[in-house]
Amino acid sequence: MHNVITVLAIIFCLWIGRSLFIPLLVATFLWYLMNAIAAYYRRIMPCYRDNACSYKHLSVAYDWLSKILSVLTVGLFLYLFATQIKPMLWELYNATPVLQQKLLVFSQFISNKIGIGFDINLVPNLPQIASIIGSSLAGLATSTGMVIIYLIFMFIEQKAFAKKIDSLPLSKIKAKKLRYILTSIDENMKKFLFTKTAISAATGVTSYILLKIIGLEYASVWAFILFLLNYIPTIGSILACALPIAYALISHDTWHVPVFTTIALVFVETVFGNILDPKITGRTLNLSSLAILINLVFWGMLWGPAGMFFSVPILVALYVTTAQFESTRWIATLLSADGKIPDETQSD
Repeated sequence: MHNVITVLAIIFCLWIGRSLFIPLLVATFLWYLMNAIAAYYRRIMPCYRDNACSYKHLSVAYDWLSKILSVLTVGLFLYLFATQIKPMLWELYNATPVLQQKLLVFSQFISNKIGIGFDINLVPNLPQIASIIGSSLAGLATSTGMVIIYLIFMFIEQKAFAKKIDSLPLSKIKAKKLRYILTSIDENMKKFLFTKTAISAATGVTSYILLKIIGLEYASVWAFILFLLNYIPTIGSILACALPIAYALISHDTWHVPVFTTIALVFVETVFGNILDPKITGRTLNLSSLAILINLVFWGMLWGPAGMFFSVPILVALYVTTAQFESTRWIATLLSADGKIPDETQSD
């Protein structure tokens, strides 16, 4: 009973403190992403290793240059979103009542063709869904200042982070276990980002080619949206398909473009999002597909779209951490894909 009360208290605190935790997660993700991009830029620059440089100042200059390039790269993506995608999403949001009516007509048409009864209650309420998503994104946008503050302090503190870990009053075994947990989380996050980015990129490129052939306007923008939303398991794929299909319904009076767009995107998402992604992600991270889905629903209910986006990284951290303690290894076993979890003695 005590454990149940503790879990409920933690969930309540996470829900109450979502305005604090979500910006912190966003800042952590951007901090991690910028460091990963900077590490890649540094790797392709001359004198990758400090001891290979004749001049120490040159190596420091390359380090600063790689960091500046990483910030510019992330800034470019944000600029593309603000100038290309956001106006189209706003236009689509304003047109949702018209889209809702067309969706009802289309659903009625399909049900008559296949000879089944039509229930209007089964048709999604698009204006309401768009309003919920818009409110969540607007709430996230208002915390931009807090995200920037978090980012600044993370970059200031990152050099001292390793020293702080070493200075903790822990025994050698506990300190080694802590370093192992942090290293394992870092490695698994890199695996997740690499596999997810590769699959999302393949999804975006394939969708762009098909939408270009079909003749849907702004094919590159839709491909970019597909690339981004595929980081959210399952629901992200559904939303990524719904946006260009909805635009096709609004912008075309004939049915062939919306129908071909639907067929193409459903095919792409079925292959990449529902077949390859769960298998590769589950195999790479050794996470159960069912655990990923339940975790997605849980964090989505708790924190909305932001919770969905960060659901897998949170699950990775939970899996690695619970595997290192005897009292919680059963949780890691349930979260794993095959029941095999890291041996806790690996960190000893």
